[in-house]
Amino acid sequence: MSVVWPLPKIEFRDLSSIRETRRTALLTSGPAWDAVGSLLDLPLVVQAEPHKADYAFFKDLASNVPEQVEVVYGVGGGLASDAAKYIGRTRNLPTVVIPTALSVDGFFTALVAVRENDTVHYVETGPADELIIDWEVVRNAPADIRGTGIVELLSIVTGLLDWRYAAEHNRNTPETRYVPWAASMAAGIAQQAFKIARGVGDGNVDMLRNLLDLMCIEVQLTNQMGHNRPQEGSEQFFAYAIEPRTASGRGVPYADLVGPGILIAAALHGQDISPLRDTIAAAGVRLSQLRRSDIESTLEKLPEYVVEHNLPYSILNDFDPTSERIQELLETTGLGS
Repeated sequence: MSVVWPLPKIEFRDLSSIRETRRTALLTSGPAWDAVGSLLDLPLVVQAEPHKADYAFFKDLASNVPEQVEVVYGVGGGLASDAAKYIGRTRNLPTVVIPTALSVDGFFTALVAVRENDTVHYVETGPADELIIDWEVVRNAPADIRGTGIVELLSIVTGLLDWRYAAEHNRNTPETRYVPWAASMAAGIAQQAFKIARGVGDGNVDMLRNLLDLMCIEVQLTNQMGHNRPQEGSEQFFAYAIEPRTASGRGVPYADLVGPGILIAAALHGQDISPLRDTIAAAGVRLSQLRRSDIESTLEKLPEYVVEHNLPYSILNDFDPTSERIQELLETTGLGS
């Protein structure tokens, strides 16, 4: 680890108060721009709506930004944010991110998640220069995305189980060795997620602010550690593996992939999944967006997948995906029904 990245500057303000003077490249989505475009005063040079996070696609976007652009804005969800951060870093331009929902922790990270060879890689970009939150916009976002970044906190539960599992099997690298104090801090963050989930799902601004604060603390902890092991394990690896199967049409949102992954990972570790399932659903995350056949096919190949892509050691490395075991997992988690 050579750099401990900070969080971006976070400003809370009405979007209608923004009066940008720099020539702007905008990365957004149709629904996000429909929701907030009329509030923003941006001197646009170019506007794009990225539809995938493929590494080659991001590179192409960056190479086609006009020379006169002075600032990059990412308005919307995690994909718009990641595209903006990547372009800003590649073209040496300041980056402003405006989330329209608290759907991912990627708004706050120094990393961009890109897809390449059917898995996820992280590209270090540094954090956005500025992140602007308008609580009226966030609380009025659709309930199934408004606060679904809570899965980033709940994935700590299974991430810590996998991190400790790897330590018990002497499979952590020196850089990712198990650190009890960091695990304890991360567990405290996850504990708070259970307390705020209902309010997040209801669009309560105080609870949404708690969600933002907890995601910031989680991100800063992993920044300090120099890796994501306290927060990323087999639940995310499941999401990586199943995502290509859902790519037709508009695909399945990130939280709706990771939520089921959390239940599967917890069941593999022999945990009672009821509190997790109830909390995930209370926050607005949908657990019924994946086809049973896709879950089954993904689980069948998951141990091979984690080895093929050299993913950090987890319980998946020792998972025997027999038909009986897969059906047991589906029954335990209630997924694919």
